[in-house]
Amino acid sequence: MAHSLDTDTEAQALIDYVDSSPTPFHACEQSARLLSTAGFKQVRETDAFPTEPGAHYLARGGSLIAWDTRGAHGSGAGPEAGFRVVGAHTDSPNLRLKPHTDHARAGWQMLAVEPYGGLILNSWLDRDLGLAGRVAVRAADGVNGVATRLFHDRQPLLRVAQLAIHLDRSQNDGLSLNKQQHMEPIWGVGDEPGDITGYLAEQVGVDREDVLFSDVMTHPVQPSARIGRRRELIAAPRLDNLATSYAGTRALVDAVDGTGSNGAGHSQVPVLVLFDHEEIGSTSERGAMSTLLPSVLERIVTAGGGSRDDYWRALAATVIASGDMGHATHPNYADRHEPLHHIAVNAGPVLKVNTNLRYATDSIGAAAFRLACEQAGVPMQTFVSRSDLPCGSTVGPMTAALTGATTVDFGAATLSMHSARELCGAHDPAMYAAALSAFLAPAR
Repeated sequence: MAHSLDTDTEAQALIDYVDSSPTPFHACEQSARLLSTAGFKQVRETDAFPTEPGAHYLARGGSLIAWDTRGAHGSGAGPEAGFRVVGAHTDSPNLRLKPHTDHARAGWQMLAVEPYGGLILNSWLDRDLGLAGRVAVRAADGVNGVATRLFHDRQPLLRVAQLAIHLDRSQNDGLSLNKQQHMEPIWGVGDEPGDITGYLAEQVGVDREDVLFSDVMTHPVQPSARIGRRRELIAAPRLDNLATSYAGTRALVDAVDGTGSNGAGHSQVPVLVLFDHEEIGSTSERGAMSTLLPSVLERIVTAGGGSRDDYWRALAATVIASGDMGHATHPNYADRHEPLHHIAVNAGPVLKVNTNLRYATDSIGAAAFRLACEQAGVPMQTFVSRSDLPCGSTVGPMTAALTGATTVDFGAATLSMHSARELCGAHDPAMYAAALSAFLAPAR
C-alpha cells in the first residue's frame, strides 16, 4: 500500500509519539496502540501462537515485535516464506534513579541518579525534568503476585543545577562534569530526604507498602516543536531512536493494507522489531543480543505448519533493515565528517556503511534498501565516517549474526545526537516511513 507523503501530518505524528514515550515501556505502549488500531492482535509469549494467518504483536518489557502472515501464508507461499524485518530500538540516553535515591544535602532534597548510555552530560543541565517509568507492585492477581504499572509525570519536578560562572570562571574554557558528583537533580527544599516511594505509590494508585521496585527515568518536559524560519526542523528529545520506532510502526501499518497484501506475490512476512537496551550494548533478555527475534520468527514458521528446516530456509530468504539515526553534516564542525559523504536533513533516508562492520550493510542489503527508496519515490543518502574517527554501532550486526540474514543499516539525518534535545528535518519522517513501508512490501 502506498504511503502518503504528507509532511506536516507525519511530522506532528512523530512529535506526538515522542512526547508520549518518555521511556522504552511507553514507546512500546504507543506502538501497540497504533498497531491495535490497525487490527493487530496482541499475543502473549506464554500462549500458543495463532496457526491461522493474521496480524499480531507481542511485548517483552521495553521491546516489541509485530508481524502479519496474512499475505505470505494466506497466499500459499508456505511457512518457509522469508521475512522482511525492520528493526529499531526504543531506549535513549538519560538519567535513571538509583534504588536508594532519596537524600538531602546543604538544605536541598536530592535524587541519586545513574547516567544511562552515552548521554551528553551538559545538555541535561538547567533543564526542567519530569519522571516516568515502570513500577512493580504487589498484586494478588498478578504473575507470581506482582503486577507492573506505567506512569508518566509531565510536570517539572527536577533540575540538575549548573554552577554559577562566578564560582568557576574556567567553565567556558572546557566544562568537566563528574557523573557521580555533578549530575544529581534537586527536587525539593529541606534537611530531610523526600519520599520517592510515596510519590511512586501516588503515581500508580497503590498503597506505599505495595511498591516493590521500580525502573524510573528522568525526561525533559519541554514539548517537542517545529522550529526554523519555515518550520522545516523538529527539535525533540529521544529522536535517537524513537524517530525510527515511529517510522517502523507506521511503515508496518501502511505495508499491509488491512488484508495483509504486502507487495506483489505476497511472498514474505513483514516484521517490525523494537529492541530495548541498544544504548548499553543490547545484552539483556529483551535486547538485540537476546532470543527475542529468532524465537518469534521460528514460532511464526512452526505455527504456520513449518518444520525446523523450514525455519532455516525462511531465514535464508530474509532481509533485515536495521534503523538507527544518522549524523547530519554539522555546519560548525564540518571537519568531523567524511568530505565525500555530505549528509543533509530533509534529503531522505541515510544508508550507513562501515568496512569494519560496525554497520551490517553489504552490497546485497544496500541494493534492497535502494530499491525500497526508489519504490517509495524518495531520495537516499549514504553515510560513511571519517577513516580516522570511530563510528557507533547498531542492532544490525547483532541481528545479522544471530539470524544469518542479509542485513542493511540505515537511519535519518540528525544533529545533536545523544543530547537531551536533538534536531532532525520536518520533511524526513514522511520519507523515512515511506521507504520502510516499501522495504516491507517490495514490488519485486
